[in-house]
Amino acid sequence: MKNWTRKLLNTSRGKFEIFIKGQGEPLCITHHYAEFNETGDYFAESFVDTHKVFLVNLREAGSSDKATQPYELGLLESIFDLEAIREALGFKKWNLAGHSTGGILGVIYGIYYSNSLSKLVLVGAAAREYMTFSPDCIYNDKHPSFKKMQDLIEKLKRSDLTITEKMRITKERTKLSLYTPENYEEYFSLPIQKKISSIRLNYFSREVQLFDVTRKLKLISTPTLIICGKFDVQCPLSYSLEMNECIPHSKLLIFNQSNHYPFLEETSRFKDEIDAFMGEISCN
Repeated sequence: MKNWTRKLLNTSRGKFEIFIKGQGEPLCITHHYAEFNETGDYFAESFVDTHKVFLVNLREAGSSDKATQPYELGLLESIFDLEAIREALGFKKWNLAGHSTGGILGVIYGIYYSNSLSKLVLVGAAAREYMTFSPDCIYNDKHPSFKKMQDLIEKLKRSDLTITEKMRITKERTKLSLYTPENYEEYFSLPIQKKISSIRLNYFSREVQLFDVTRKLKLISTPTLIICGKFDVQCPLSYSLEMNECIPHSKLLIFNQSNHYPFLEETSRFKDEIDAFMGEISCN
């Protein structure tokens, strides 16, 4: 597998590390607290055959600039950073696809900057805090796997872990979010390695408690594709149903044999649906 091309990009809001791969229309992918490198990202790999993908390390991740104030790690500030990256790259518009907290960022991007987006793809995402009132969510203390997930997350934050220990813990954490966990080795067979930015995760864990932009979803004018696994334990299906009801130009696809990773669990269908959506001519 070909590695991604690394670039340090100077913008009006600072320097950001991005990784580039593929050919075609520009498409931005990021995650709120992931730290990417030249090995790329499984979700991003789903788009490189049809798009020129820009995989973004947000502030405090990788070699991107540090935050000088805590608020710079917030959701809205991250959207301002993405806009600065788009402008620095010279694109009038680009596409954006986000999985999980990357999808949450996509929701906010669409609310504030639909004019900068051609198409928006939200996978396993939500427009509001998804833990407190949903026992289907693995981050709700009534979920049977809640404690196990929390223990694994705390272990991953430790700085003294060996690479082998980190990989083992990550594997166990990911298996909790798979419809068929015994297929883990098949799904995650590529030499992709990424980290978690602890400082960003810790800030998000606080900010998400107040997160709710459902009443602003009607402001998204970008054609939007919403995809969710029927058995998603991180951002349960009810939150995708809600987004689909409130976003004017949206389409929801439910993947019946998927949990939180439909792009790996039902790869062929995922790629076919993405290709069909991206190929549609926008009426806007």
